[in-house]
Amino acid sequence: MAIIVQLVQGVQSLTGHLTNPANLAQILQTLAIGLAVILILTQIAQRINVDKNAPPEVPYWIPYLGSAIAFSVNPIKFYADNRKKYGDIFTYTMVGRKFTVCLGTEGNNFVFNAKLADVSAEESYTPLTTPVFGKGVVYDCPNHMLMEQKKFVKWGMSNDAFRAYVPEIEEETKAYFQRWNNKVGGRGDLFTAMGELIINTASRTLMGPEVRALMDESVAQLYHDLDDGFQPINMFFEWLPLPSYFRRDTAHRKMRNIFMKVIQERRANNITDKTDMLQSLMNQTYKDGTPFTDVDACHLMIALLMAGQHTSSTTATWALLFIAQNPQLAKDLLAEQKDVLGSLDAPLDFDNLKHMTLLDNVVRETLRLRPPIIMVLRKVIRSLAYTGTDYVIPKGNYIAASPIATQIDEKYYKNAYSFEPRRWESIQEEETGETVDYGFGKIAGGGARNPSLPFGAGRHRCIGESFAYVQLKTVIATVIRMYDISLTEKGMPGSDYTKMFVQPKLPVEINYKPRK
Repeated sequence: MAIIVQLVQGVQSLTGHLTNPANLAQILQTLAIGLAVILILTQIAQRINVDKNAPPEVPYWIPYLGSAIAFSVNPIKFYADNRKKYGDIFTYTMVGRKFTVCLGTEGNNFVFNAKLADVSAEESYTPLTTPVFGKGVVYDCPNHMLMEQKKFVKWGMSNDAFRAYVPEIEEETKAYFQRWNNKVGGRGDLFTAMGELIINTASRTLMGPEVRALMDESVAQLYHDLDDGFQPINMFFEWLPLPSYFRRDTAHRKMRNIFMKVIQERRANNITDKTDMLQSLMNQTYKDGTPFTDVDACHLMIALLMAGQHTSSTTATWALLFIAQNPQLAKDLLAEQKDVLGSLDAPLDFDNLKHMTLLDNVVRETLRLRPPIIMVLRKVIRSLAYTGTDYVIPKGNYIAASPIATQIDEKYYKNAYSFEPRRWESIQEEETGETVDYGFGKIAGGGARNPSLPFGAGRHRCIGESFAYVQLKTVIATVIRMYDISLTEKGMPGSDYTKMFVQPKLPVEINYKPRK
């Protein structure tokens, strides 16, 4: 008891000492001096630790955080401002890590085609992706296994598959919008609609009827909880005792169990005639004989569901906003459909979609101007010389490409900040004739120097690019058939850079009126 009394008296004495005005002023003064000393020492340390062979470094005042605040407010402006000062290659600090950004077409090529012996995508992304996707897939495995996993899923991206997917996507789109007011129209939440619709169409086409049937409100909540674990904080801090982390981990287990149940039922009933992605993943083996397990299949299915949803839903939202901003573009798109199909009542199909060049260019221009991904990373695992300079990027740094820097560069695109889909009618993209097979099929070997790279390049180029175009074009074509859309009085929304994938600032609504 005496000890407790002494502790209480001690706390009271300390409290009285701190709340005494004279003492409090002295404490605040000491803290201010201490902070000033830390800031000064930070600046001195930056100058003392300069490596003459390293790229120029963006100075900062706040230790550890570095340039995190300036970058997160607007990374495009951050890159542009520092590019004027330092050129196409410079380093900045963010949350205790150093990022060397390599801009321009040569910078893109340097990052996307860097050798595996020098850099690692796995070490860059696994803290973010592994807790969401699961172990053993994507970045939680050696690169050669990832290349084989891409090969496992590539069959679902064939033209024959796309011919089956287009009517299913059209049907899903029409069914989804039954919840809108199709008698008189109104105002609709476009971003939410595209997010839910993209999940529905992806699950219907790629994942099989059982999975699509499970896409109810409970699964939507699981997806939401997984999505909350796919944020910038998760990339810098793999695990923290926060509610969002616990919900993420619980949602991953439940989602894996959903896919596992479908697999077990198919095996129990000897179902082998399904043509969806899940069926393909149930019967795969790596080239060295290592089995691709059912758990691996479940994890890769989660990765497919998550990875494509953000990019496609955001792109669909931006594309429809641009169309809503330009009524003549909507008329021209409908005229193109009528010209290709003969009637706006004719069903969409894959082969005819290929002839809708204006629609294709709307998607391309949207991806040029509003790409969902701003920065692509690799961790340097062996000090790396930057081509054509004396710079050496130290081991432990991250190198970053930012394709949007060339996609909005007047050097490559006149009126680069304007949405002009017809610009693509006269653009001849680089064709080198070179191809490289990384294990999942041949892709263009010199493509990393193309000024427009919304799907990346090299061995990590997005394997879902062709599916994304089919999905987006079908959804957009169906929506503009159904509705005359226009922007609300708020106009075109700005970009929100606080997420892993750049999206419009919420809420995103449009005015819509059913077409007769």
